[in-house]
Amino acid sequence: MDGRSIQGAQSPGCDHETVNELLSNFEGKQILVTGGAGCIGSNLVSVLLDSDAQQIVVLDDLSSSYEWNIPASPNVRFVKGSIIDDESLKTAFSEPPSFVFHLAAHFANQNSIVHPEIDLLVNGQGTLKALEYSRKANVSRFIFASSGCSVYGSKAPLPLTEDYVSLHLDTPYQITKLLGELYCNFYRDYYNLPIVTCRFFNVYGPGEVPGKYRNVIPNFIYWALQNRALPITGTGDETRDWTYVSDIVDGILRCATSPKAVGEAINLASGIETRVSEVARMVNLVTGNTSGMTKLPKRDWDKIDRRRASIDKASRLIGYRPKVKLQDGIEKTMKWITAQRIRIDQAARF
Repeated sequence: MDGRSIQGAQSPGCDHETVNELLSNFEGKQILVTGGAGCIGSNLVSVLLDSDAQQIVVLDDLSSSYEWNIPASPNVRFVKGSIIDDESLKTAFSEPPSFVFHLAAHFANQNSIVHPEIDLLVNGQGTLKALEYSRKANVSRFIFASSGCSVYGSKAPLPLTEDYVSLHLDTPYQITKLLGELYCNFYRDYYNLPIVTCRFFNVYGPGEVPGKYRNVIPNFIYWALQNRALPITGTGDETRDWTYVSDIVDGILRCATSPKAVGEAINLASGIETRVSEVARMVNLVTGNTSGMTKLPKRDWDKIDRRRASIDKASRLIGYRPKVKLQDGIEKTMKWITAQRIRIDQAARF
């Protein structure tokens, strides 16, 4: 393994448009965020509130998120409902949005194996419905949340570049994320809908409640705060490209406002791979957990040993530069979990 690719390298500097310059594009606009109560969605809504948008509509069925996670503001309208429900979609689109951020999904690989039909219904039909309503509303930009940990498969060469996808995928979730991209390509090519596909990599940060099927970092932090040994499924040498949520939001805003992004699939990642064991070490360090780690068998569906995204295209097209180092992001996430501990203890389900 190339040592230069492992966490410890410096993230690129920030020498691009400011957030305020990006937000000026949303002034007076109607915005829809599906899945807006989740980690990425709630952070996106929070930033968009500084844009003087006309209104931000959040459509979320709260199946894997919580209403208290949605930023409270007179400019935010919450519609509790599913993206597969036409009445909910009609309500969300009752005032035609200029921007649609389609973040809602049936989440997680293991969850999709246990519930493959729901996964197909939400990630397949739900995305198709969101596209069709957006076409009828003549939206100015449709942002689709895809998954770089899904569409590339387990055998793709590193770093992962946007021109490579695999038809040999390991879970229904990976399959339906690729299906969503294919629907987006059709609506772009046939209807000329201005779509950008964002491929996220291992997003973490404030806003994600720990629990079953949730991501490694919030779960590690939650267990470490209970002085529990952190479970490593596999050898611990497996790597992922963890990306802090504020960097993802920055990339989403750039994809929503850059003319060069339309019709493109763009990796949004840190560009750095980090061993799972190193993440566990960092979490134990920042939480003061002395219980260490414990090894568990690798999950039978998890065939991905390494992940590292190329962010060259994102840098070139939209000026994307991730800023938050992994340990800093872990510390920020720990502070949020600690501050929300009472709510999280009530909500977390393993």
